[in-house]
This record gives sequence, structure tokens and C-alpha cells, in this order.
Amino acid sequence: MAKFKVIVSDPADGTSKTVELEDARAAPLIGKKIGDVIDGSVVGLPGFKVLITGGSDKDGFPMRPNVHGGVRRSVVLSGGVGFNPQNEGERKRKRVRGNIITDEIVQVNMKIVEKPKGKKGGEAKENSPSTREEKA
Repeated sequence: MAKFKVIVSDPADGTSKTVELEDARAAPLIGKKIGDVIDGSVVGLPGFKVLITGGSDKDGFPMRPNVHGGVRRSVVLSGGVGFNPQNEGERKRKRVRGNIITDEIVQVNMKIVEKPKGKKGGEAKENSPSTREEKA
């Protein structure tokens, strides 16, 4: 069955956490798309909401949000995920993976979008960049 290495980033404090999911724990992720918001209990963070931001397959090909399906395709890219152009206007045909998580995906990237209400949520809100600017 599927085995995923999930990297969960917290944009509020710039940290990340790695979680490995296998078999039954990995099943809720299969079929999800880039951009889906899921419950954090899937990755061991109950009460949190996490956003799927990307990933890569078993051969290292990156997932791209605008390539539909779960297959690997050759597409013409002018920038973004999977291609960094060296010259202005440069385009190139590159292999990328679609935006749906399948059992061929190895790494899944996520970020926290909502923290649980309570003590931890209040601390995170207090130290957010927008709050710090207001205090200054």
C-alpha cells in the first residue's frame, strides 16, 4: 500500500515537522488534490486544519497544481513548479506529476492554515507578523 513522508510547515513561526504515514494512516490522503484543506488529525495534529501544497513522486518528479489527474505528463512550462527559466521568455517541455495524490507519490507537502482555539491558538495569534507590526 501507500507510504508517504509528509512535511507539515507552520508559516507563523517558520518551523516544519516530518511525519511518516503508512497503510491505513495514509489512506485518507489518496485522492486528495493540491489546494484541499484537510483535518490535521490525519498527520497527528488534532484540531488543526492543513492545506496540501504539493509533493513529489517516487522518481522525484514534482506535483504541479495546474496539471489535472494523478499521472505523469510532459508539459510545456515557462516557469513555476518543475522549471526555473534562465532566460526571459524561455519555455521547455518537462515531465511533471498531476495534482492528485496517488499511491506513487512519496512526499506530500502541507502547511497549517488553522490552529485550534484555546491556549495555543492565542499564543500563535499574539506572535503573528500583523500583530507585531501593530504593536511597533
